[in-house]
Amino acid sequence: MTLIPLLIISGIILITGYFTYGNFVYRKFGLSDKRKAPSHTFQDGIDYVPSKPIVVLGHHFASIAGAGPIVGPIIAITFGWIPAVIWILVGGIFFGAVHDLGSMAASLRNQGKSIGVIIQNNIGHKGKQLFILFSFSTLILIIGVFADIIAKTFVNNAGVASASILFIILAVAFGFVNKFVGSSKNAFILISVIGVVLMYYFVYLGMQLPFELDYQLWIYILLAYAFLASVTPVSMLLQPRDYLNSFLLYGLIIAAVVGVFIANPEIKMDAQFHINADNLGYLFPVLFVTIACGAISGFHSLVASGTTSKQLDKESDAKVVGFGGMLIESFLAIISVGAVIVLSRGEYLERLGGEGPVTLFASGLGNIISAMGISEQFAVGFVALTVSAFALTTLDTCTRLARFTLQEYFEDVKSPVGIKISQNRYISTTVVVILSIMLLASGSFTTLWPIFGSANQLLAALALLTVAVWLMKQKINATFVTIPMFFMFTVTLTSLGLFAWKNFQTQTYILSIIAALLFVLSIALIVLASKSLKKELNPEVESIKEKV
Repeated sequence: MTLIPLLIISGIILITGYFTYGNFVYRKFGLSDKRKAPSHTFQDGIDYVPSKPIVVLGHHFASIAGAGPIVGPIIAITFGWIPAVIWILVGGIFFGAVHDLGSMAASLRNQGKSIGVIIQNNIGHKGKQLFILFSFSTLILIIGVFADIIAKTFVNNAGVASASILFIILAVAFGFVNKFVGSSKNAFILISVIGVVLMYYFVYLGMQLPFELDYQLWIYILLAYAFLASVTPVSMLLQPRDYLNSFLLYGLIIAAVVGVFIANPEIKMDAQFHINADNLGYLFPVLFVTIACGAISGFHSLVASGTTSKQLDKESDAKVVGFGGMLIESFLAIISVGAVIVLSRGEYLERLGGEGPVTLFASGLGNIISAMGISEQFAVGFVALTVSAFALTTLDTCTRLARFTLQEYFEDVKSPVGIKISQNRYISTTVVVILSIMLLASGSFTTLWPIFGSANQLLAALALLTVAVWLMKQKINATFVTIPMFFMFTVTLTSLGLFAWKNFQTQTYILSIIAALLFVLSIALIVLASKSLKKELNPEVESIKEKV
């Protein structure tokens, strides 16, 4: 068997899922253009900015993709490539796309606020506090880890650093020109074409003009950039950079598909399932924690309800951005699987341990793309640069999300400090950057990162819980949300329990304690949600109980 049938079948399944199940889910959420989107109601030119669907899709896709749909699937192939493909397709359509669109829809109906505020409105203030503390801590961890990864990448490949700087300059210029041309469709198409052409030219130019600095200086520059990306109007830097960068990934996907059809590479890896994998554990729950982006990822709910919902021009745009964006990511995950199953299992395991998933992906896909007549060295470099560019996108989006989260937490704190943090984006972003620097300086992010997979999927389970409660309170049948919710809670709680026990046995007590705390957090929010629903469904009984 070759890769061509895998790509064709996967593409047909995902497209069919979008037009069938996607329509069903969209109708269940009751989205309608008769309602004004928060981007219009609360338009401020900074965070709430109504934008074209293709621009918002570019921002959203660039933010949620990152390296996630590449790293996770490639590692999970250890259990066998067939279970990985099945989970990507089933998870992407029935879990991830529902999760992303649901988070976006609930945010649209709650003033474009994050999942934390939606929890407060539907579950209670305590639930909001717990969730925001958890999600904020997770975001700070992601910022720290990605700043470290990008800084090391820039040190090892100065050409990637140069290209990234040129991308940022191009994005600012694009944002300024786009604002100047206004709503002209023809002008927007023209500047988009020019922008994309220049971006691809900068890939080449960056490689010719390497920009070298040491690791520590890159850390400060990256966090200074993240600060600017968080406080400047979204239409001037974050949005145009993500929009243009998305064409890097679109180009990567197109090149991969064309390369596969030209080279027609054979699948050399056997189709055997492996219930237990060395250094990973058992297929359940590890597969479903390892493949997050590409199937379902809690981080997506923070993006969907944090930045994306504030930019949607109308509610109907949520379908292509939320549901569609997730399925594009699922197809990227399928391509990631395809890039390595052209190897035998023995060669895959050996190279995975020696090179790591990103390098393995870049070399595998670069070899396939080179069938188009491009030099393999350039193709591999292009793939690696694309992955690095999206890691930078994750960094700046996470900083903005952490700022939103911190501001929302202090909205209810009426002290002078709380008011300043909740209202001033410069102060709140400064707090985020300082905490990220402290985490990096301590080095503890390397210790905490192994628990991120479980924490990320816990975010997904909690987001689905929030969306389910929101729907139930509107008397809408939420089965299509509760089924993936129950599955994700089962996966997460099992994973956290095993993780806590494993680290307790190895005397890594800090990770064991954190896993136990996350386990308790999920149970606490389930209990709070249950009480909130009981009160909503039986108001008279609950009122009597409160009086007694």
